[in-house]
Amino acid sequence: MSDAAWTTADIGDLTGRTALVTGPTRGGLGFHTALELARHGARVVLAGRSPDKLDAAAHAVAAEVPGARTEHLVVDLSDLGSVRAAGEAATGLGPIHVLVNNAGIMATPFRRTGDGLESQMATNHFGPFLLTGLLLDQLVASGEGRVVTLSSQAHRMARTAPLGDPRARRRYSRWRVYGQTKLANLLFTFELDRRLRRAGLPVVALAAHPGLAGTHLAVNGHLGTTQGRRAAILDAAVKLVSQSAEAGAWPTLMAATADLPGGTYVGPGGPGQASGPPRIVGSSPLARDEMAQRRLWETSEEAVGLTWP
Repeated sequence: MSDAAWTTADIGDLTGRTALVTGPTRGGLGFHTALELARHGARVVLAGRSPDKLDAAAHAVAAEVPGARTEHLVVDLSDLGSVRAAGEAATGLGPIHVLVNNAGIMATPFRRTGDGLESQMATNHFGPFLLTGLLLDQLVASGEGRVVTLSSQAHRMARTAPLGDPRARRRYSRWRVYGQTKLANLLFTFELDRRLRRAGLPVVALAAHPGLAGTHLAVNGHLGTTQGRRAAILDAAVKLVSQSAEAGAWPTLMAATADLPGGTYVGPGGPGQASGPPRIVGSSPLARDEMAQRRLWETSEEAVGLTWP
């Protein structure tokens, strides 16, 4: 790549390519990622829990990109059964060139899913881990597949990797666990890319983080809703100190489309990686721990009931 700052003008023509983006709720990072991919000609599969929200996102994309090709895939990443059903439904999509594991939740109160997993780890890591495995054949079939998983600067808050029994009872700290889920996203990405290279498959894995982006994620996690006076005040405060959600999607878009090697991590290039044009960034030493990467992979296979080929 050149030394010039990357912009969305560098994306190029994506006609004939299929991209699947999880968590494309209108106004969020996933929406702006999907919108820009559609603007450049990609067929975009919008994957999320609510058919109504998927419809709203599709209509919003079409309003900006007349003739945009969008499709829906209903999936609740916190529910392994839903992920398996989505994987089965996705077989009809044919080859997939880009999978963007964008969906996630932040610092939510403790909840255990129907699969016995803590909800943040289930939604942010185990669900995407399973979905990626189920879509692997279709990514390979594209001949140039790419998996982009969203992490966060919060991965640096994690003092240990989440390597224990994911169904065991333990003290819960919402921010500690959130940091561990974002660390897990990087551990997964680096291990996935190493395994893909070892197997000689035409797929690469990269990660991205949005910096400080003005989305509803923090408000939803803290209050459990985006409605009401408290939510409006907190939402306004977040947006006051953040870049736009549109700008927050740029690192993801660079990771999804630029000529980058597998294992690359992309984030904003400004002070503290909070905002600014995207560039290649570094991660914590713990994220690069190959033993932790391998152990999390093995734990994840057991937790979701899927042994990758």
